[in-house]
Amino acid sequence: MKNIETNKAHQPVKLIPLGGLNEIGKNITVLEYKNDIIIIDCGLSFPDDEMFGIDIVIPDFSYLAKNRDKIRGVFITHGHEDHIGAIPYFLKEFNVPIYGTRLALGLIENKLKEHNITGRLNTVAPGQVVSLGEFKVEIIRTTHSIADSVCLAIETREGVIFHTGDFKIDFTPLHGTPIDFHRLAELGSKGVLLMLADSTNSERKGYTPSEKTVGRALESIFRETKDRVIIATFSSNVYRVQIIIDAAVKYGRKIAISGRSMVNVISVATELGYLKVPENVLVDINKTKHIKDEELVIITTGSQGEPMSALSRMAAGDHKAIQIKNGDTVILSSSPIPGNEKTISNILNKLFEKGAKVIYSDIADIHVSGHACEEELKLMHSLIRPKYFMPVHGEYRHLRQHSLIAQDMGMSKDNIFIMKAGQVLNIAKSGVSLSKETVTSGNVMVDGLGVGDVGNIVLRDRKLLSESGLIIVVAAIEKSTGTICSGPDIISRGFVYVRESEDLIESARIAVKNRLDRCREDGIKEWSAMKNAVKDELKSFIYEKTKRNPVILPIFLEV
Repeated sequence: MKNIETNKAHQPVKLIPLGGLNEIGKNITVLEYKNDIIIIDCGLSFPDDEMFGIDIVIPDFSYLAKNRDKIRGVFITHGHEDHIGAIPYFLKEFNVPIYGTRLALGLIENKLKEHNITGRLNTVAPGQVVSLGEFKVEIIRTTHSIADSVCLAIETREGVIFHTGDFKIDFTPLHGTPIDFHRLAELGSKGVLLMLADSTNSERKGYTPSEKTVGRALESIFRETKDRVIIATFSSNVYRVQIIIDAAVKYGRKIAISGRSMVNVISVATELGYLKVPENVLVDINKTKHIKDEELVIITTGSQGEPMSALSRMAAGDHKAIQIKNGDTVILSSSPIPGNEKTISNILNKLFEKGAKVIYSDIADIHVSGHACEEELKLMHSLIRPKYFMPVHGEYRHLRQHSLIAQDMGMSKDNIFIMKAGQVLNIAKSGVSLSKETVTSGNVMVDGLGVGDVGNIVLRDRKLLSESGLIIVVAAIEKSTGTICSGPDIISRGFVYVRESEDLIESARIAVKNRLDRCREDGIKEWSAMKNAVKDELKSFIYEKTKRNPVILPIFLEV
């Protein structure tokens, strides 16, 4: 059935992933039928090492902009950044309703306030069905590392499309009740045409442990520790924060919060009733000096070694309220996101150097994943029994391994679609097929207040600047004759230390002057041509002398 175009006379449901495939983060999926579009999630991802100066990465909304009149609403599966982080940027372009559970919308509302915008936020609950145009979306309870997580069953004219969202099968969740197995089994019995399922942990055998196992490990640490405890975890992991609070209360410790995102999430979750914090337990981070070490726990951001996070500032000695000292117990209650291993290692080394006892996932069970491992994925496939399957949420290796799991369970390889962002899947009663059509997708980079104004060319220049530095050539030139009136002067930044390389800089200056003189002799008076000539001359000279390729910027002043 693969790669067969659907009959042109019949209009299928289109499924278009705009992110979340072949990557961790930036999850967004579009469902389109005739004149109606609904969107599942709208997340961000964090920049990789090659994205110099970039703060976050959001999806490319170009396709949605072309079809803005069709968009009926956005459904949010849960409140993690990779599923809600791009909502403020989305709502600046599209005035459409957002549907999500109470906690997810509480976190979104907090983000919208930071951006000084409002949105049409609609609270939904498990068991509820929302009809938007040609789509009926059923909200179903699931379990993940954040409360109020849901999966979605989308009824269309062509069949039911089921999206697991991020999930793990936790029979003893800290908040609420376990995943709604009964409803999932009912859906499977009635027939599901296509399932999209979380693939993050598809390479891991067995089952993901319950969040309660972390509680037992943390309690053991608290019981044996007589000094100050500092715990770094994801701010959005409300379950983990509750475990820390419970352990602190049990062992008579006060709690201080550090990190803006941590403060915001704890505030929202407490206000909505998802966090239970006894009175007089929380203390101001700036007043912790008056509390004995054995009576204090600090919950902080920075479990991934983020350079500006609270834990990073503590490790570097730059935190205004907390200084790491000998005897502190520092717990990193998380596992490294791929690509963050080096930054986390740097943080660990700094903490050890300051005399802290550091506990992390390699040496203690102080973290469990929020995503399903192989046996849980098999259980989901057994319950839903989809005719067609599309692995989502993961890098290519995760998607491929999930595909192999489905094949082991008897699904035909031809009924499985490992897709890329921007591809289009045609969904019809007669079958599901990959279209030849593709849509615009990719990364939109956010740098400060700039959205999308930094592209590959700018990143290439930043990469060159970081590797080889900058040389600026300044000269005053008489425009009519091309005669040099002053200069050329050479200014170097990040290339060489000028005081120790005076001979090289002077030789480079002479080479530029000779090239400008030749331009004048050859009658070249166009400044763009003169600048290109200077850049070529200086580039060759510098590479011959140093084997480096700095960014060269000629600046001519007209006299």
